[in-house]
Amino acid sequence: MLSEVLLVSAPGKVILHGEHAVVHGKVALAVALNLRTFLLLRPQSNGKLSLNLPNIGIKQVWNVAELQLLDTSFLEHGDGPAPTPEQLEKLKKVAGLPGDCVGTEGLAVLAFLYLYLTICRKQRTLPSLDIVVWSELPPGAGLGSSAAYSVCLVAALLTACEEITNPLKDKGAIGRWPDEDLESINKWAYEGERVIHGNPSGVDNAVSTWGGALRYQQGKMSSLKRLPALQILLTNTKVPRSTKALVAGVRSRLIKFPEIVAPLLTSIDAISLECERVLGEMAAAPAPEHYLVLEELMDMNQHHLNALGVGHTSLDQLCQVTAAHGLHSKLTGAGGGGCGITLLKPGLERAKVEAAKQALTSCGFDCWETSIGAPGVSMHSAASVDDPVRQALGL
Repeated sequence: MLSEVLLVSAPGKVILHGEHAVVHGKVALAVALNLRTFLLLRPQSNGKLSLNLPNIGIKQVWNVAELQLLDTSFLEHGDGPAPTPEQLEKLKKVAGLPGDCVGTEGLAVLAFLYLYLTICRKQRTLPSLDIVVWSELPPGAGLGSSAAYSVCLVAALLTACEEITNPLKDKGAIGRWPDEDLESINKWAYEGERVIHGNPSGVDNAVSTWGGALRYQQGKMSSLKRLPALQILLTNTKVPRSTKALVAGVRSRLIKFPEIVAPLLTSIDAISLECERVLGEMAAAPAPEHYLVLEELMDMNQHHLNALGVGHTSLDQLCQVTAAHGLHSKLTGAGGGGCGITLLKPGLERAKVEAAKQALTSCGFDCWETSIGAPGVSMHSAASVDDPVRQALGL
């Protein structure tokens, strides 16, 4: 076991193009969002395991000696980790959680315990740790907050247990793991996601692990090489929606109007492919006309998504407000409310961006100025993170 304090971060994600079409076998482009989740792991000698999640008001403490005495043979797995419903029921008892804990809070604690017990049980004795996780990502907004949480937990636990290398051992400010270690992080983080979501696609944890951008189609993922840095406004309308209901709505519209909806899905696929091509060109030499194409693609995709029935008056308002400031936006994720992204091309006047942000905030929306194509899971020295992060983690 390592004895040093570890500070890890991982990004969220947005879908740039291809939401809903991806369900029907088309291409989706998912990009890492530079709103990050941060985890601080402090080894302890007090015989306690503590988990503190200030964003959702959770502080849980367990006695390591009691966890050590548990029969965790139910966590044994063959060729790969895969939590079964029966294992999770047993784990709830271990965690002292009520049987019906299905909310964000209960699932976050359950995923933590599952990962701690399965990763650390190879140690001679279970380690005493104090773990704090704090996020810039709003939960439940379709921005991959649970995947960033799982990726941070796994990267910290595997590093602490010396299952993977410590990328900061040469005392730099920020370190990234080699590909082989990232594969392990991604595999385990997917298991954390399975505890939380049941049957996730694996896109969110892959984007959070590797960063940059991923192309996803029919279960196959590939990294987009060398992505240009793109600045965006991310806006959360805070309108709740059911992804399941929206996906079902598109499916029923496809059955009702196959000759209308199938071409829309093919067209969205073509938008994703054109965006991928343009981003490839921009990585080598970005030019102003590239940004104009990206803006046009966003406008067209937003209209297509409205035609599929996954728009919402709040998203129309978001697009109208940003258009009034000469900016281009689209929904990201499931639609029906949720979040939208607005492209900020280089050289925009500061006043224009500030005015757009102010107008969006006065609609009752939350708004962040951030970037996409962010680095994946990283290890940091305490000095390399901003003051708000240090305060939130108690550094």
